[in-house]
Amino acid sequence: MARTLWVIGLAALAVLVIYGMRKGWNKRKRGHDDLAGSLPGVPSELDSLPELLPASVGLYVGTTVAGDWQNRVTAATLGNRASATARLYRTGVLLDRSGDEPLWIPVSALHDARVDHKLANKVVPGVGMLVITWRPDGHSSSAEPLDSGFRHGDETDPAEWVNAIRALLPTTNTDSDSEHDDEAAVERQEET
Repeated sequence: MARTLWVIGLAALAVLVIYGMRKGWNKRKRGHDDLAGSLPGVPSELDSLPELLPASVGLYVGTTVAGDWQNRVTAATLGNRASATARLYRTGVLLDRSGDEPLWIPVSALHDARVDHKLANKVVPGVGMLVITWRPDGHSSSAEPLDSGFRHGDETDPAEWVNAIRALLPTTNTDSDSEHDDEAAVERQEET
């Protein structure tokens, strides 16, 4: 009899935990619905455009609010990890995700790119992953930017992708960011 009560109690606890996780995920999804805005569609002319770098097969890690590597954005399938192929065009970046709609980030939405070792609760060893900072279509420049991560599954160097993406940005974006980063670094050094 005692064993049966333990089994029933543990089963009830498991159901309660699963219910809480699902409720939390749905609350997060509702909170991010306005953040994702209307995602840009993939342009039909991409097939005729040359790729700036060879396509890279790997893992789409997810999307977070920029600067908060654990705050995964769950709206519009942005939070779903998936196998993906990254393609870079002069007009933007395409993350063609298996089992999900492709994520198209046009040049006009790009803000920056970097190599990082953590994003969306995933920490990777070695050379790290490509993290693209961008603003969703339909949001003003004052809206929170997003970070989308891609882990190359082949021998591709993510730093090469960072340089290629940064070359597409208007010089005002990268110049103002690097000045801001330099000022922040000086402030941190002065504090210590």
